[in-house]
Amino acid sequence: MGLPPYATTGERVWYYAFRVICIAIFFFLLAPILIMIPLSFNAQPFFTFTREMLTLNPEGFSLRWYEDFFTSDSWMRSIRNSFIIGIAATVLATTLGTLAALGLSRSQMPFKGLIMGILISPMIVPLIISAAGMFFFFSSVNLAQTYLGVILAHTALGTPFVVITVTATLVGFDHSLTRAAASLGASPTRTFFKITMPLILPGVISGALFAFITSFDEIVIVLFVAGVEQRTIPREMWSGIREQISPTILAVATILVLISVALLTTIEILRRRSERLRGLSPG
Repeated sequence: MGLPPYATTGERVWYYAFRVICIAIFFFLLAPILIMIPLSFNAQPFFTFTREMLTLNPEGFSLRWYEDFFTSDSWMRSIRNSFIIGIAATVLATTLGTLAALGLSRSQMPFKGLIMGILISPMIVPLIISAAGMFFFFSSVNLAQTYLGVILAHTALGTPFVVITVTATLVGFDHSLTRAAASLGASPTRTFFKITMPLILPGVISGALFAFITSFDEIVIVLFVAGVEQRTIPREMWSGIREQISPTILAVATILVLISVALLTTIEILRRRSERLRGLSPG
């Protein structure tokens, strides 16, 4: 949308200044990622652009670091752990978060504000404090340095995202549909799976994707709670930076960026579909 012909000089200045500011912010946020991706194809074991790369010489580019990633036992173990822990934590967080959101959506629910504050507290409390508390608690119940302990810790971090997204989906939910189903003799379970669940499914999936991203990228909790056998990709990258500097880390980071972009694109598609289903945007 362009400027109207009657715009004042100040409005014209702000119109262009605002766009320059937005471009500068996007550049500040995206520049590290945009620089990292071509560096992952560096043929030399450096974290800087070589002369061959700057002159676009094919000899300066290589897939050696991606090959090193896919042929390394430690990296493959870490990616397997990330998916196992991430998927298990996502299933638990989605189940618990959806149930909590359904309960909070009821008008007769007492202390809704207090309960919501407790549920989303993992997003507010500094992560280092949560990690230290989980470490001492899990150590006392023999869950530290176990897969179950890491999964439960990631579940606690992912549940608030599910609660928020499903609660937002339920804001425009028409409860007359569930009352109509009940009046026609449908059981609460049948009403949930046939009416409620299909309508809130985009929000549930969005929350699940947020929970999975949170678990997949988590490093602080893993440093405190996980053991050697539970090393995830972020933990392996952290060790690689501290112990041996290798451009393989850049290749892994590029792959993680692509995964995050794919997940966020899916979330945006689901968000728009949810808005169309609720009539909040033109179909």
